[in-house]
Amino acid sequence: MNMTERVRQIGIIPVVSLPKLEHALPLAESLLEGGLPCAEITFRTAAAAEAIENIARHFPELFLGAGTVLTTEQAQRALDCGAQFIVSPGTNPTTVEFCLAKGATIFPGVCTPTEVEMALSKGVDVLKFFPAEPAGGANFLKAICAPYRQVQFIPTGGIDTKNIAQYLALPQVVACGGSWMVKPELFEAGDFVTVKRLTAEAVALVRELRQRKD
Repeated sequence: MNMTERVRQIGIIPVVSLPKLEHALPLAESLLEGGLPCAEITFRTAAAAEAIENIARHFPELFLGAGTVLTTEQAQRALDCGAQFIVSPGTNPTTVEFCLAKGATIFPGVCTPTEVEMALSKGVDVLKFFPAEPAGGANFLKAICAPYRQVQFIPTGGIDTKNIAQYLALPQVVACGGSWMVKPELFEAGDFVTVKRLTAEAVALVRELRQRKD
């Protein structure tokens, strides 16, 4: 199973900003117990790289990615720490080329036709649509999909239980990125029971939406 198929099978990628390294392992455990064996740890905090390394070591069954990767240095650090895929908010040709040369999977961000074509010119056709809701939501993405039928998308940004159905209904959407089940304030409060509950609810919702679609 390739990376895209793994993402499609999972259906939702928790986009995680970890305030502290000590939250990494309880987070991973909560996601797995909630039925969601995946996480995108964003490079928005100083704990990101070490968190990826710790999770990769203790929970190798978790499909683990690095997000908000802006530079080749961050990409290399993430891969060295055990990230299995790279996600960036935009399409930086240098970072995309670097990852491809390393044989690493990267999902670069796009929100315009020009950016889609930039990514396609690098040979990448599974793209993060970001920021999904501020950029125009599912209707805008549907319009983007029409001329780029070979492209698949992972919409992220402002997606939650209220609107995820609109995105998953689009045939070219392989999964959605979301953070409502992994909010940093839950980590700070040590409330991983709620993380597990929200994760399980998200998994059930995605399963229900897909069954309804089929």
